Amino acid sequence: MKCPKCGYPDSKVIDSRTTPERDMIRRRRECLSCRHRFTTVEHVEVIQPMVVKKDGRREPFDPEKMMRGLRRACEKRPVSIDALERIVARVQQGIQDKGEKEVSSQKIGEEVMAALHSLDDVAYVRFASVYREFKDIEEFLSELQELLKNQNKPAQD
Repeated sequence: MKCPKCGYPDSKVIDSRTTPERDMIRRRRECLSCRHRFTTVEHVEVIQPMVVKKDGRREPFDPEKMMRGLRRACEKRPVSIDALERIVARVQQGIQDKGEKEVSSQKIGEEVMAALHSLDDVAYVRFASVYREFKDIEEFLSELQELLKNQNKPAQD
């Protein structure tokens, strides 16, 4: 690591500590030339995949965009921000675990809808109406009827 004071290209690590979130390492270093001490921070660089939209456009995966959609769907609903953050983290982790360079917006939307379905029915219908682009009230009613039918089914063991 290059010394910020004298520019010497080498230093030694005196101390290493992880951050409380355990996602970064802080290293205390000492220049081997001028003995100046300085701190560096190391973190894992995560390369996000590209999202392939319905119309074929591609854009970088943006967890904040997903969070905005979830917040809109859950507006005035008894759903905590922590629950929404867990959905975003779970979907994002699933995408990263697959290691694919591209993922369809359809797959992402289906995962988000599945998570919302088990969290809040109203938020689920709100999200589905935008995601599935309901064209008329009939499509909306069809989704509601399917939701009601699944709610009234007895639990399977």
